[in-house]
Amino acid sequence: MVEPFFSNKIMVLINILSRYRLEENMKCIVFVKRITVARAIAHILQNLKGLDLWKCEFLVGRHSGPKNMSRQKMDAIVENFSSGEVNLLIATSVGEEGLDIQTCCLVVRFDLPETVASFIQSRGRARMTNSKYVVLLERGNHSEEKLLNDYIDGEGIMNGEIDLRTSNDVFDHLEEKSYQVEKTGASISTACSVSLLHRYCYNLPKDMFFNPSPAFIYIDDTEGIICRVILPPNAAFRQVDGQPCQSNDEAKRDACLEALVKLYELGALTDFLLPGSGSRKNKASTTNGSASNSHDDESLREELHEMLIPTILKPSTCKLDCPLNLHFYYIQFFPIPADRHYRIFGLFVINPLPMEAEKLEVDLHLARGRIVKAGMKHLGTISFDEEQMMLARNFQEMFLKVLLDRSEFTVSHVMLLGNSETLQFNSTFYLLLPIKQELYGDIFMIDWPTVKRCLSSPVFKDPTGVSAHGSYLPDESLRLLDNMYSKTDVVGSLIFAPHIKTFFVIHVILNELNARSEYDGATYEDHYKERFGIKLSHPEQPLLHAKQLFNLHNLLHDRLRETTEGGRELMEHFVELPPELCSLKIIGFSKDMCSSLSLLPSLMCRLENLLVAIELKDVMLSSFSEASQISASGILEALTTERCLERISLERFEVLGDAFLKYVVGRHNFLTYEGLDEGQLTSRRSAIVNNSHLYELSIKRNLQVYIRDQHFEPTQFIALGRPCKVVCSADTEVNIHTDSRENCNLRCTKSHHWLHRKTIADAVESLVGAFLVEGGFKAAFAFLHWVGIDVDFKDSSLYRVLDASSINLSLTNHTDVDELEELIGYNFKHKGLILEAFVHPSFNKHSGGCYQKLEFLGDAVLEYLITSYLYSAYPDLKPGQITDLKSLAVSNNSLAYVAVQKGIHKYLIKDSNYLSTAVNKFENYIRLPNSEKDLVEEPACPKVLGDIVESCVAAVLLDSGFNLNYVWTLVLMLLEPVLSFSDMHMNPMREIRELCQCHELELGLPEPMKADGEYHVKVEVNINSQVISSAAANRNSKVARKFAAQETLSKLKNYGYTHKNKSLEEILRDARKKEPELLGYNEEPIKVEADISAEMNNLKIGKERDANISFQNTEISIRGTLRTSSQRTAGNTMFSKDDVSIERNNQLKVAKQNACLPKGTTQKNIRKEYHGDMVNKTAKSFLFEVCAVSYWKPPEFELCKEEGPSHLRRFTYKVTVQIRGPSETLLECYSDAQLQKKAAQEHAAQGALWYLRQHGYLPKDEVRV
Repeated sequence: MVEPFFSNKIMVLINILSRYRLEENMKCIVFVKRITVARAIAHILQNLKGLDLWKCEFLVGRHSGPKNMSRQKMDAIVENFSSGEVNLLIATSVGEEGLDIQTCCLVVRFDLPETVASFIQSRGRARMTNSKYVVLLERGNHSEEKLLNDYIDGEGIMNGEIDLRTSNDVFDHLEEKSYQVEKTGASISTACSVSLLHRYCYNLPKDMFFNPSPAFIYIDDTEGIICRVILPPNAAFRQVDGQPCQSNDEAKRDACLEALVKLYELGALTDFLLPGSGSRKNKASTTNGSASNSHDDESLREELHEMLIPTILKPSTCKLDCPLNLHFYYIQFFPIPADRHYRIFGLFVINPLPMEAEKLEVDLHLARGRIVKAGMKHLGTISFDEEQMMLARNFQEMFLKVLLDRSEFTVSHVMLLGNSETLQFNSTFYLLLPIKQELYGDIFMIDWPTVKRCLSSPVFKDPTGVSAHGSYLPDESLRLLDNMYSKTDVVGSLIFAPHIKTFFVIHVILNELNARSEYDGATYEDHYKERFGIKLSHPEQPLLHAKQLFNLHNLLHDRLRETTEGGRELMEHFVELPPELCSLKIIGFSKDMCSSLSLLPSLMCRLENLLVAIELKDVMLSSFSEASQISASGILEALTTERCLERISLERFEVLGDAFLKYVVGRHNFLTYEGLDEGQLTSRRSAIVNNSHLYELSIKRNLQVYIRDQHFEPTQFIALGRPCKVVCSADTEVNIHTDSRENCNLRCTKSHHWLHRKTIADAVESLVGAFLVEGGFKAAFAFLHWVGIDVDFKDSSLYRVLDASSINLSLTNHTDVDELEELIGYNFKHKGLILEAFVHPSFNKHSGGCYQKLEFLGDAVLEYLITSYLYSAYPDLKPGQITDLKSLAVSNNSLAYVAVQKGIHKYLIKDSNYLSTAVNKFENYIRLPNSEKDLVEEPACPKVLGDIVESCVAAVLLDSGFNLNYVWTLVLMLLEPVLSFSDMHMNPMREIRELCQCHELELGLPEPMKADGEYHVKVEVNINSQVISSAAANRNSKVARKFAAQETLSKLKNYGYTHKNKSLEEILRDARKKEPELLGYNEEPIKVEADISAEMNNLKIGKERDANISFQNTEISIRGTLRTSSQRTAGNTMFSKDDVSIERNNQLKVAKQNACLPKGTTQKNIRKEYHGDMVNKTAKSFLFEVCAVSYWKPPEFELCKEEGPSHLRRFTYKVTVQIRGPSETLLECYSDAQLQKKAAQEHAAQGALWYLRQHGYLPKDEVRV
């Protein structure tokens, strides 16, 4: 870079930095106004060679547009600046405060500060003695010079004001209260409590109809002003009171500190006292998962892992001293159709196979749709002497060479090793030998004559010892290419035809045909001369009927069916060969033997994989007994990926396991962490079930070694007699295995293979699904506990939720619970649950919560139930299709449609006109006939409509004690229109992506532009340089993009672009359907008793009237006596501004006996029963507190009667309490005549407290504060 590329200002900055670059421990901050300037200057300075000593970074704010900086990044840069790793910081105003860098000795204002405070704060960043503060001004710019002088003068005025202070007053009451977390040292004080509480509320889940914020109420108490904090309905709790203080501001800060401490204790704040994504409990189980999840492509990374070889087959466990007793398993083949003959073979192993392996049955798929069913039968043991062991190993080496390395047989001599040295690089030890059945009886034995005959073939003999010609009679022999052979040796032998470089198996000798016989209009002799230029020397010899030697295939998956005529499919293909063109290789290698040998590698591959699954089952069984409930074949399916190209795959299990895992983890979190909001619960669940965390758990349990992720490649088949040629060690591992596609199936002596991290994580979910299907919930829970995922909870946690729901009973006057119960077909024991399920957070006129946490639980259980439905009802659907259908069924649009069709939306309790309008607009659209819907624009679907379906499902789940049978019935009833899938519409964006991929079209999605409160979105498709585009606008960018995509799809279809594959609707129509079932549910529901608090609220004293209550998020003052409490009771409702102003009433002279107290009750008894351990707390003040906590109107004390002479005057007081619930109750209690007014008021209050306690409004422990 040269000078003309820079402005004068940049050059001055470079000169300043050059001047100071050599000073010891130099650190510099350069302040600029704009983010783009900070980035640009940092980039320039980082690339200037002359400024190499400056290690430069830029620092901008968190909320700085699309190129903002995360908090983690900011903290890291500041830390690096403090440690010296960075010594030059280009910062915006975000660096003016909070950077306490003692060693910073140069501050440069590249741009002038905008305020005096900014001027002072930026200069304050330089803390070292002799630090420099440099301001860059444009030469001749008088306005900048004047502004700088004004800043300097302003600073001087401030310093003068400070010097002229005369007051020496000390404000002791301004001392800050603080709270510190011992573990981290993090602390908060009253100075920052208000802003931090607002930040907590800001982080609560919100939507366009609701913006959470705290409200504050100020109460004049005898000891000072008390501030009550009212939190939003979706907070961890609703209210808390601070301590009495001298001013409103001090009381507010104190109450906010109390709220933050309580939030921390409930887990809503992290150990750093900041709003976090989850609870601190079990932090070790989620920290790594959360951190790893920040890298989206982490799960796609491939890693090299060893693949487990079955221990039972490993040669290291074998003692090969002869005689050697091996277990004998008869391999049975059942061809379909039964038109082929297969030679009987036996499997011989050192150790007996497990029972599940012995019962192995596998379908081997051949060409043209033919199948061979294979199985095994244990026939005891058989002893091998040294000679027999050598013959057996040579035979196995021989046929493996024929199958996989047949090019070795193109020469005249083949060497068979057949000694123990070949065991060095063999991963398994087993023998496959031909067997024969005795003519009489069910006795099988090894066919040693056939073994010896094959091994006596000329190709295995020393060439020097082979006779140059045969000594056979002419009628009994044939002249082959290499020698004369007996006809009996030629039939059923393996030959090689060099002229076409092909191996054949001779089936029979065609005595009726020779080379002079007619062939294709001429003769065989003419054909070979014209085609190959070969003149036959012995045309009179009969032709050989030969079948070409097969190429070994993976028979564990469906092979492509060839389009042939029906009769052709069952025919074998033979050719006729002149003997003199054939070289005999192996005698006795018959067609039947050849057919059997083509099946054995695939069969052994499946057996090895099954043995691995059995080993994993044994490992799990040693830890938990429930592992016995799952079959080894189920485990194998859960460990086999789609890449294996087999007919079993973990993907269906994975889909089911994923849904179940989200449900049980979500349920655990919901019940365990009461302080977390919906967003925090979701984040915590994600930290547990995300791929990164599951990967870590899988690695800890070594599950990766059991996973089968490579299709059976015959050329990589390793067995005794064919040792692995790629010797792998720690030194050669990196060079042998490269992360390249061409080497992905390379087999080494350590059985390494490449695995995606996601594949390892998927194995956990698929095993969960397998345990769920075969062993139910209990077995799946046991597996999860073994893996390291805690899903247990205490019954008391459910009872806590149920009891807390009674606080919502005051909402019964806002909705008809009986009618709602009849609609959904379930009678609630705890009515508060169903009320809470329909409360939108915009409605805060009560002391309870809202539906958001129930929605979190309902979403999880609904996803599992729908997955169970699809998994069981459509057994042939692919996992991706199940996922697509599930997404359609539980999408917000589908659930909103259900809410409107069933009329559930009418019971939504909300306080937002905008939300009401949105709901009504969507309802009107749904009610339109289909013919009219196409004529109008579909309105945005309010998410709340789908949410209340989910929260309603969760309410039933909790009220039934997690009885999924009830919930299953409810879901099938509610979602019946959706589960018919009669009107399926794929997401337009996904559909257009798939369509463009299918036809290799270029899809363009420009960034949405916002104007006039709406997002304007375009979708563009490039077709041969012609751009097809559509535009749409909506308040929601996703909705706008959906409309644009729909229109673009219509245009593409008009151009003739359609999907090549079947649509999901067509697939579903043709799919086999069974009766759906709730999979795996076998846990005992928790016993739930009916809530009696609702009945308590029906007691009435005095007159009744309907409550008309409202509350605004404002700061309200109360005059009266009140002490701090945050307990809530049944039937509470929020109070209004008009209800909270308490005045002293005029004293009336009315006499009345206190009818609320039982006979014989004395003031001493009352004080003992109701006050208990209360210190310095009167019944009157406690009654005020109860009313305030219950959101009732404060009690009113009225002098009813005054009697007696002036020196013995007695007073009778009445207290009036308005009890608010489903209906309002007016309670009046009268005192006995007392000598003091205060005592009379106290006696009346005691009577009111007694009544409240006796009728359930005040639990026994409520008064013992």
